[in-house]
Amino acid sequence: MAHMASSTPRQLTVGFDLDMTLIDSRPGIHACYTALAEHTGTYIDADLAITRLGPPLEEELINWFPAEQIAAIADQYRGMYPTIAIAATPALPGAREAIAAVRKAGGRAIVVTAKYEPNAKLHLEHLGIEPDAVIGNLWAEQKAAALREHDAGVYVGDHEGDVRAARAADALSVTVATGPYNAAELRALGADVVLDDLTEFPDWLAGYREAPRA
Repeated sequence: MAHMASSTPRQLTVGFDLDMTLIDSRPGIHACYTALAEHTGTYIDADLAITRLGPPLEEELINWFPAEQIAAIADQYRGMYPTIAIAATPALPGAREAIAAVRKAGGRAIVVTAKYEPNAKLHLEHLGIEPDAVIGNLWAEQKAAALREHDAGVYVGDHEGDVRAARAADALSVTVATGPYNAAELRALGADVVLDDLTEFPDWLAGYREAPRA
């Protein structure tokens, strides 16, 4: 109940996006699109595709394949992905420290991503990043359901869709300028907090936790 909030503050739960927030997925995705083009004989501009990361895979594939083929091509891509993309994908600077900062604060860190959930988990396992939960296959406002279910008060992302997700979940929108938008663009999109990258997150979190709240 709302009137109990001051005496029993809810546990800190922070949601994180995956692609271009926790991981630099561009090398692995570029390699996967290149392989997909070779396998299907269909031209895909992988250099262009990796500038548009964030939305679901199908939204990119529709630029290169007929609509009736998208479901099958997406399955093919996701099947190829583990052997091609996982090892090629590094963590972004500060990713591990950001998760650790939430834990150190006694909170829970969850990952909510549009990426196919099994592949999202493979990325995190490969990099030794262990969030409390991983929820995949959700984009933009769809992410709000998972954020609400886990009572996340903060959602950290890099994309317009992540700002929309936080808004829909009544969570604070924290953004990092490591994806397709620079800091000024993220502010213009309505992000509550804009960081250059996740290396700034632990200090931000410390200040956030100390700030008085209504």
